[in-house]
Amino acid sequence: MWRYVAGGTAVIALIVAGFMFFSGNARPGPFLPAQPVLQVGAAPVGTDPLPDVAPEATEKTREQKRFDRYDKDRDAKITREEYLVQRRKAYARLDVDGDGKLSFDEWAVKATTKFAEADHDKSGAMTAPEFATTAVKRKGPARVNCPPAQAAAEES
Repeated sequence: MWRYVAGGTAVIALIVAGFMFFSGNARPGPFLPAQPVLQVGAAPVGTDPLPDVAPEATEKTREQKRFDRYDKDRDAKITREEYLVQRRKAYARLDVDGDGKLSFDEWAVKATTKFAEADHDKSGAMTAPEFATTAVKRKGPARVNCPPAQAAAEES
């Protein structure tokens, strides 16, 4: 019996909602206040015009940031200990439960070998050019170069 009452109530509610929806004259107002209209090419008052080309990060600045993340004491050299700190953090993330199935010695062989290969002068510390050889090689272009906005507007 309660099913019939619930079904009847739902049908009546849908009829009322449909009546209100289709017979109402409600129109939404503007969601945002109107903005002043600027002429094409005119900069807003009190601002500098934007440059035509956006600056891009160069590989050197990206590599310098990576170098600085490793070089904790800022002596322009990465010692073996500074280099292995990141590796220890990665190991801790891999061995979450701490069961020891991934031994650090086995895992550290790769990091130690990578450090030894990068340290060409065998000084025990990597200079910036030596450190650059340890960067992960990307498989494809990191960014897609888009045409400037002005050239895209002229085409259309």
